[in-house]
Amino acid sequence: MQPSEMVMNPKQVFLSLLIFGVAGLLLFMYLQMWIEEQHTGRVEKKSEQKSTAVTREKIQEHNTDQNPKYHMSEDPKKTKESLLNSERPTRVLTETSHSQIESLALGKTTGSPTFKLIEKHQGTKTLFKKFREMNWPLDIHPLNKSLVKDNKWRRTDETQEKRRSFLQEFCKKYGGVSHPQSHLFHMVSRIYVEDKHKILYCEVPKAGCSNWKRILMVLNGLAPSAYNISHDAVHYGKHLKKLDSFDLKGIYTRLNTYTKAVFVRDPMERLVSAFRDKFEHPNSYYHPVFGKAIIKKYRPNACEEALNNGSGVTFKEFVHYLLDSHRPVGMDIHWEKVSKLCYPCLINYDFVGKFETLEEDANYFLQMIGAPKELKFPNFKDRHSSDERTNAQVVRQYLKDLTRTERQLIYDFYYLDYLMFNYTTPFL
Repeated sequence: MQPSEMVMNPKQVFLSLLIFGVAGLLLFMYLQMWIEEQHTGRVEKKSEQKSTAVTREKIQEHNTDQNPKYHMSEDPKKTKESLLNSERPTRVLTETSHSQIESLALGKTTGSPTFKLIEKHQGTKTLFKKFREMNWPLDIHPLNKSLVKDNKWRRTDETQEKRRSFLQEFCKKYGGVSHPQSHLFHMVSRIYVEDKHKILYCEVPKAGCSNWKRILMVLNGLAPSAYNISHDAVHYGKHLKKLDSFDLKGIYTRLNTYTKAVFVRDPMERLVSAFRDKFEHPNSYYHPVFGKAIIKKYRPNACEEALNNGSGVTFKEFVHYLLDSHRPVGMDIHWEKVSKLCYPCLINYDFVGKFETLEEDANYFLQMIGAPKELKFPNFKDRHSSDERTNAQVVRQYLKDLTRTERQLIYDFYYLDYLMFNYTTPFL
């Protein structure tokens, strides 16, 4: 071979350099991300180690005089059934435990490469700095009651003030929140926006959310009456805006100027209601996605038909799935904790409604925000109207199928929700 034949042409030289350059850039980016993740992990671990323990007994002082709502008699000497891989929260909380849980659930910190990319792309460095310097949780501002003329709301108003104060004091005492290193867009992803009346509503499934969406659609001018809106239009129409669809400035402005509302429900009732709705009626999503996985893992010697269609999940099997730290399929918003749906110790809600007094609370709220006088909160069941509503008596029937240990584990799972919203201990 002649020496002249060994010389690469310019095109080959350029391509070789380009390939090496791209490979080097990718390697550099990977190493940078790995180093930052390691640093973030060390910071979080060090922060956890510094937290001070607060006993469960102290945090639950407000519950000492309450009677159990779903007391179940059972021989205390009965052998406790062990749940494989059960996810039982610790009985010792820390002063910063709730904020740490929220931060972990929200994802990467503001120092992550992803967050930096968003910051650079949107050109909002100043706004990001504002968020990092904000005093969290956001301050509660007094409700505007100038539009409430009727004296019949006096008792409702007093109850509302007590709920707000209780939640605020709980978060001050045990939340330990100051500057959360959290992904803001995730934190507000369940909040619906109604700009005309300046409302932010955090969706809690099985706590009246379907009818609340109907109300928001009417307020938005999308329908003349809440009674004319179908279930599919409510849940699949995508007519309503969520807070995470706005840019940072839009989110910041609305969080600080709009009336923020959340409606909650007794955690045990909410859980049973979700189970009845999703697993005791035909469902083209929850049976194949959740049902099949639950039956496969928690039902020994399951028949082929059950494994193929996912129908017939029992409440006990569903509870085993809920408490399993290695669930075969992830969590769902219908039985997720309110503390992870609405972040009530990071976002201070101006109005705390309860399913137990849903119509009264909702109609008071509508009058307070200046909604049309003829607009009333609908009281019909969204689906399965012939079924009895899930109440304390219905819940008691489902709890009979569980051991005392399983019932206690469910309570532990929803422990923060019980405390934050001052719900009675469901059983001894």
